[in-house]
Amino acid sequence: MNANDRTPADLLRSALASDPGRPLVTFYDDATGERVELSVATFANWVAKTANLLQGDLSAEPGDRAVLLLPAHWQTAVWLLACSSVGVVADVGGDPASADLVVSGPDSLDAARACSGERVALALRPLGGRFPQPPDGFADYAVEVPGQGDQFAPYAPVDPDEVSLVVDGVELTGAEVVARAREDAGRLGGGGDGVGGDGGDGVGGVGGDTGVRVLSGLSYGTWDGLSAGLFAALAGGGSVVLCRHLERLSEGGLEKRVGDERVGVVRR
Repeated sequence: MNANDRTPADLLRSALASDPGRPLVTFYDDATGERVELSVATFANWVAKTANLLQGDLSAEPGDRAVLLLPAHWQTAVWLLACSSVGVVADVGGDPASADLVVSGPDSLDAARACSGERVALALRPLGGRFPQPPDGFADYAVEVPGQGDQFAPYAPVDPDEVSLVVDGVELTGAEVVARAREDAGRLGGGGDGVGGDGGDGVGGVGGDTGVRVLSGLSYGTWDGLSAGLFAALAGGGSVVLCRHLERLSEGGLEKRVGDERVGVVRR
């Protein structure tokens, strides 16, 4: 990746320039049977549209705080990079009452109503589907995002030394996110064998010049979950198999997925 990258959005731009067709995020929801695979180019297109929604329709500005009340999901990953693109602080699981805007999944709408600013709701349905009935007081992301532009340019440059991410109460600048992600990418590709257990790492025979492929069942509510499920892959030229409701897999299902997806590291 480009040594000059200093924000998560920079990492995505470098990945797009390097190899737009490679898989970046493969998402499984083992409660619904959903599987979605996004290449770097497809993921970047979603990020651009979402950043345009943020900056344009939602009037978000650098330094504004967006509370993300969302699980580990491919659309959450999109929002994290869209916030970075605009310069908005992504506060994962923060207090909606103190936020400039809130982005909520279907299970946290009541809590999200504490936000007095803009509110966006994600149905988190297969194929990015919309709500059957839009929740009162929220813009339905699946309705609003398709018409947004496919290219994004911020109104103001994003400062890598300003806070970019808040997770588990810890504030990180864009430059700190990139530095941590690079360190983690190096560790994830560092050797070993087998499938990791709960909270553990296991490295198989995948990786090399294109980076390691990580399967993550971790929550996005911690740095470890965000790194394993997104940022380390971006920083290291790898990819992620992001799994929701991994505990619902049948016996032997994890090992089969590891083989089918050519996973090198498992974090759960």
